[in-house]
Amino acid sequence: MNSDLHTFLRTRRSVRRFKPEAVQAATIQRILETATFAPSAHNLQPWRFAILTSLESKFHLAEAISARFSEDMLADGIPETDIQIRVERSIRRAREAPVIIVFCHDSTRVDPQPNAISQQAEAIMGIQSTATAGLQLLLAAHAEGLAGTWICWPLFAPQETLAALNLPVDWEPQGMIFLGYPAESPAAPERVRLEEIVKWI
Repeated sequence: MNSDLHTFLRTRRSVRRFKPEAVQAATIQRILETATFAPSAHNLQPWRFAILTSLESKFHLAEAISARFSEDMLADGIPETDIQIRVERSIRRAREAPVIIVFCHDSTRVDPQPNAISQQAEAIMGIQSTATAGLQLLLAAHAEGLAGTWICWPLFAPQETLAALNLPVDWEPQGMIFLGYPAESPAAPERVRLEEIVKWI
């Protein structure tokens, strides 16, 4: 029923607390396969995924990104005690997530263009396509009874992310999704009224 599908789409939530229950590899595989059915510009399918399930890999990534964050926060004049609290919280959140999926944009998946403006537009379309796959992934996880939250840390530490996970240099980190069985049921956040964001022409 159309109403059931709309209800499904509107009940997805960003969840940050998870049960310790492991997510089976077959479930992750189904989610990823559904994510790849997202639309992409020129059907280039530029999304790439790194799947972290071991405590070691999650800690290694969180530690690498946090080191970069610490440098940036120190340069911004944030007190070291505050930095330490934020770093510890970030590492704890990463370790507690049953699965972390880092999604990247493959910069080689772009059609050559005759000028710089068109080339930039093509690159943006690739990033938009990758983001669309990220949303599709979250919805596929929702269909499996899982929940997740979209984290942008890799955007601020791309080189650290690539090095920590030994990923190809052409994989441009766009974000990551913490994924697992939800241990909380957040209420729907207030939505901006359509009248404020829509113009009928």
